[in-house]
Amino acid sequence: MLSSAFLFFLLLQSTTALEVDDETEFDYIKGSEKGPERWGLIKEEWASCKTGKLQSPIDLLHRRVQVIPKAEDIIKFYNSGNSTVKNRGHDIMIEWENEDSKIQINGTTYILRQCHWHSPSEHTVSGIRFAAELHLVHQSRCNKIAVLGLLYKLGKPDRFLTSLTKKLELVPHALNKTNVGEINPGEIKLRGKKYYRYLGSLTTPPCTEGVIWTVDKRIATISKKQVEKMREVVHDEVEKNARPVQPHNGRKISLYTTIKHHTEENHS
Repeated sequence: MLSSAFLFFLLLQSTTALEVDDETEFDYIKGSEKGPERWGLIKEEWASCKTGKLQSPIDLLHRRVQVIPKAEDIIKFYNSGNSTVKNRGHDIMIEWENEDSKIQINGTTYILRQCHWHSPSEHTVSGIRFAAELHLVHQSRCNKIAVLGLLYKLGKPDRFLTSLTKKLELVPHALNKTNVGEINPGEIKLRGKKYYRYLGSLTTPPCTEGVIWTVDKRIATISKKQVEKMREVVHDEVEKNARPVQPHNGRKISLYTTIKHHTEENHS
């Protein structure tokens, strides 16, 4: 029988492989040898970036969306947890070290692993690209991935980012990371009662497919200064770290009109 320590090691390995952490391996520059058009050619294990048919991000075009009056359940159990802030060069990531926060989608539990930001947004709505986008990346015990996405337009400062300002300044250089203590993902205001749902992929290499995407229809706000700060801390060549929109390839996009929320402290 496998030891619990070894099982934890396997889980940790699969978690860290969710997205590439080494920013030197790819970039967002159009026409670059390491740019989005060539991600699928850089490494064999990144082939899905070129050949995949369920790639993300996509345009959430209204005329393609099927409105569903009753939502598939998505239940949040978000709690404060010990966390690390990491500058991955291409973005800033908060990584939760334990399993304090989870969501349930259609009866499957997904553990919150990390969140990060893109600027401008990666998903578009009827061709409109927004100022920024937050991704909350979750993983089930059998390594299925579910991402909650939140789009931002310019306006009032985002409170969650405001609370993180000093923590983000602790990682000014690529691949810097530092433990920052307790962060509660429940402070991220995913209040929308309408959300898009579709099947896609990770938006960075290895572009793994089969990801369940849930994008809040409500557009949050972020200040111009916060967007500028987000871009300052990453490398110059990735100040804009949004992957181009990918083909729909006939995929179904659903717009659910209700969402079920439940927050429980110290949920196990």
